Amino acid sequence: MSLSLFLADGGEIVARRGEALITRVRFLGEIAALARSLPDRAFVVNLCADRVRFAIGLAASMLRGQVTLLPGDGSARAVGELLPAYPALYALVDFAADDLPCPCFRYPDADCAESAAVPAFPAEQVAAILFTSGSTGRPAPSVRRWGRLVAGSDAAGVALGAARHRGAVVVATVPHAHSYGLESAVMLPLRHGMLLDAGRPFFPADVAAALRGSGVLVTTPVHLRALADQAATAGFVLSATAPLSDELARQAEAAFGTPVFEIYGCSEAGQLATRRTIEGPVWRCLDGFGLRHDAAGSWASGPGEEDVLLADRIEPVSRGFVLRGRAADQVNIAGKRGSLAHLTSQLIAIKGVEDGVFVAPEDAPGTASRLAALVVAPGLDAATILAALRERIDPAFLPRPLRVVQALPRDALGKLPRAAVWGMLVADGRTLVRFAADHPAGPGHFPGNPIIPGAALLDALLPALGAQGEGMRIDAVKFHHPVRPGEAIEVSVTGTRFEGRLAGSEQLVISGAMRPISPRS
Repeated sequence: MSLSLFLADGGEIVARRGEALITRVRFLGEIAALARSLPDRAFVVNLCADRVRFAIGLAASMLRGQVTLLPGDGSARAVGELLPAYPALYALVDFAADDLPCPCFRYPDADCAESAAVPAFPAEQVAAILFTSGSTGRPAPSVRRWGRLVAGSDAAGVALGAARHRGAVVVATVPHAHSYGLESAVMLPLRHGMLLDAGRPFFPADVAAALRGSGVLVTTPVHLRALADQAATAGFVLSATAPLSDELARQAEAAFGTPVFEIYGCSEAGQLATRRTIEGPVWRCLDGFGLRHDAAGSWASGPGEEDVLLADRIEPVSRGFVLRGRAADQVNIAGKRGSLAHLTSQLIAIKGVEDGVFVAPEDAPGTASRLAALVVAPGLDAATILAALRERIDPAFLPRPLRVVQALPRDALGKLPRAAVWGMLVADGRTLVRFAADHPAGPGHFPGNPIIPGAALLDALLPALGAQGEGMRIDAVKFHHPVRPGEAIEVSVTGTRFEGRLAGSEQLVISGAMRPISPRS
């Protein structure tokens, strides 16, 4: 059975690039012309930044019987990592790409006005091979057949009421070379008579301008947090890639004046279920998709592809299911069980914290001896954040180290690749420790010329020792210069030695040494 690229009753206008509208005739003509000119190779890495050209390239490569590879990012490194497994690949680009380690084919700039039929492809034809984000480990390939893409997009459109929004532009802040972007920013408009948008707005004002009062917004919780204060309206809002809190969903519904839906899926299986966040935690499977459960866990089932074992813990309930976190999300510390997602939510809820994440050690996340955390919190230091965390979580789960950083290494979907997170946690460098101007220890020490006492200085220093301080105790310490309320020190660790200097100067404040904690310590 062959399945068409478009719905039969789609409109004459199918896409938009800035202010210019792209007709169905032109769109189909470019697919046919591009298919004739593509290199004769088995695999193509579609790196087109323009979403309309990306969609045309996907269809054109399928006409040539080529499989599109969609790595997690379009960097030369990511493309190079594909070469051992896919040596006969080339890159389709619409930008200068001199650094790519493979042959490149530049998308033609000339317009095409020829007439061409709507392409249709066998349901079993492999349309793309996607690669997981790497947020839980090394990226893995996942085959996506055309029938599965069409079935998922058609069912999602029905669940979301897409028929009520024909002719509306689909504005997406997410990349189209990922599973969520491919299905919701490319396939959804093509299959449901909405307009494919060539751009990918980032700033809130640009998103509002792109929606123009009637568009559909495809985004993520990270982007929604930034967009919630922007005055704009939309047909509906779709979010994915991370859990959306009820509070943020309500803020977004008020901001956009429309329902906010979430879609659940993964790179391995595609989209599977939807829910309106404010209506509760229950997800409902898309028509034709389902879940089955056995001793191994929960399996996603759907048309055209084998069942996929999911990484999430799923509880079946009446008329749907509830997510209970990822299997790798659970940690056991000192006999106490916890969830990294829950701990992260408590961290982000602290006043002054803009972003953050809890992570478990790479070697054994299920039986972690000590958690770690990265935090974005301008004006706060690690000691202040840890003190706030003590009021929210069990002390066993307090992170060591906790690093305050300028930004988390989120990818284009807002996810946090594990390797990048751990690279920041173990990076050799300096950690800033601030002392409030009204520090409570100040008034009692040298009235009129207060200083931070040594005990308080050491207590604030401990979180800053970072990964190198794990399993260690302070063996010797020397105080070189007083620290006063309102000042900050930069702490650095080299092997078992540490030192702190006044921020912005080379004045040594404290130095010392650590030694391993013995079994009897």
